[in-house]
Amino acid sequence: QIVLVSGHLDSWDVGQGAMDDGGGAFISWEALSLIKDLGLRPKRTLRLVLWTAEEQGGIGAEQYYQLHKENISNFDIVMESDEGTFKPSGLGFTGNAKARDIVKEIMTLLQPINVTDVYDDADGMDIDYWMRDGVPGASLRDDLSKYFWFHHSQGDTMTVQDPNQMNLCAAVWTVVSYVIADMEEMLPR
Repeated sequence: QIVLVSGHLDSWDVGQGAMDDGGGAFISWEALSLIKDLGLRPKRTLRLVLWTAEEQGGIGAEQYYQLHKENISNFDIVMESDEGTFKPSGLGFTGNAKARDIVKEIMTLLQPINVTDVYDDADGMDIDYWMRDGVPGASLRDDLSKYFWFHHSQGDTMTVQDPNQMNLCAAVWTVVSYVIADMEEMLPR
């Protein structure tokens, strides 16, 4: 059984793509690194996917889906960060009411960093195939007030990234992915 965390590498026109979407890739990698460094071994596999060709029509996501859809019942949740890694506020979530209640309970663990909101609907072209087929999905929600200052511009460089805000995003990704991966049962569908 798999809990999938992801971001994509798609700087396709100008800039370095550090914020869009390198930040999502960084926090997904960091989540798995933190769990490993803490010596935690969840009941389910945590899988990192760094998508490619999202801007060219989601080619990488479609290929991954085609290769793994026969095992769709083993995918517990698919998580994608694709709207920057600024100060986080919570998760967008797509799933049934019982799964949403569980995710809301998990988010209470993040009260110390004031990131507890669960919003309607996860966003992410790379996880859409899975969510359409009933797999619960989550996307990071963060402060988008500066997102389009840098999105697909020469300004999208590492200097845009605030290490403290990225650490908060990584904390959200780490807690949510680990807790879901370590629960007795998969999220209800």
